[in-house]
Amino acid sequence: MLVQRFQQLDRLLTRYRTWWQYQPYHHLTLAFAETAPELASRLGALSLEQIAALDGDTTALSQWLTPWIEEATTLLALSELEPFQLEPIHCTNAMALHMPGRKQAQITAFAASLPTRQGPYLEWCAGKGHLGRLVSLHHHAPVVSLELQAPLCDEGRQLAARDGANMTFHCGDAFSAEASALLAPHHHAMALHACGDLHTHLLQLVAQQQARGVTLSPCCYHLIRSAEYQPLSQVAQGSALRLAKVDLKLPLQETVTGGARISRLREQEVLWRLAFDCLQREVRGVNEYLPVPNVQKSLLTGSFKAFCDWAAERKGLCLPSGLDYDGFVAQGEQRVGDVARMELVRHLFRRPLEVWLVLDRALFLHEQGYQVEVGTFCAKPMTPRNIVIRAVRRS
Repeated sequence: MLVQRFQQLDRLLTRYRTWWQYQPYHHLTLAFAETAPELASRLGALSLEQIAALDGDTTALSQWLTPWIEEATTLLALSELEPFQLEPIHCTNAMALHMPGRKQAQITAFAASLPTRQGPYLEWCAGKGHLGRLVSLHHHAPVVSLELQAPLCDEGRQLAARDGANMTFHCGDAFSAEASALLAPHHHAMALHACGDLHTHLLQLVAQQQARGVTLSPCCYHLIRSAEYQPLSQVAQGSALRLAKVDLKLPLQETVTGGARISRLREQEVLWRLAFDCLQREVRGVNEYLPVPNVQKSLLTGSFKAFCDWAAERKGLCLPSGLDYDGFVAQGEQRVGDVARMELVRHLFRRPLEVWLVLDRALFLHEQGYQVEVGTFCAKPMTPRNIVIRAVRRS
């Protein structure tokens, strides 16, 4: 079943890649305005509020796009995953101290998705060990927790001692030989939202050591050391898709609303990035996009000129005096709508691409001798990164 689903997704993602495998910020007008003028016209008639409504309803979006992406509903159906049957786990108020509310709910739900009677455990990229502590106490099992940052290890040890959890913390780099040696054949490894190469490296270690099993919720697929995505499974290695880091960011564009202030800052950042892009094209005399690094949110509360000064410094540009900053903001405002319309089409492919990536990981484990299940451990409002891979070594 996993192979067939992957192959079907792979066919559709490859067939329709011109609709999603490009970067809207690089385009001054709709990327498909000439090839799909009727779609461009219909998108142009949508208000930003209507775009947001479609963006939040993938079923409606797939139906809306079917005249141009005829297998849109099939694509959506292939990306739907069943929720796991969760074992009830209670996190006491005392244990929940130092856990942010939403993170506590994620940890509890993820811990409940672990297969029963699979300890002892290795907790990968443990942070303060909140997950390991809950699992240790609930399953009465020892947990080895690996974490890079020493202060987090120290706090984790204190919390484990406070609650009576059987935990051993190791401070170290997950890519080191010492970290690899922590994983023993009797371990069930677990990682909640380990990023990019951190979780693919864990899967490779699990296979290499023939560990008892692994339960993993992937995150931040783009945080890889190679320039392009390197498929893990033999099935995915035969795909025609080639994924750059920017492609791997697409699934992460599905986010949980962080409140009115966060939404305003996000909108401000999009506007100012597009406005600066118009500015830098004129200043450089080069009609191409110039990526700007991540920005601290505090900078977004200042002036657009200050933002431009910061961006120019980061990119080694010297801005001339007398620039019409208000005029560039007006140009940015015009582009905001076009970018939102292009992103709306691309967003149909967010979850399908993520499921493609997850199935690559699952198929790799299957090829390495594991019985593998893929599902969800919580609803999306808790976290859009709600997919879990659960694998147990076949005897």
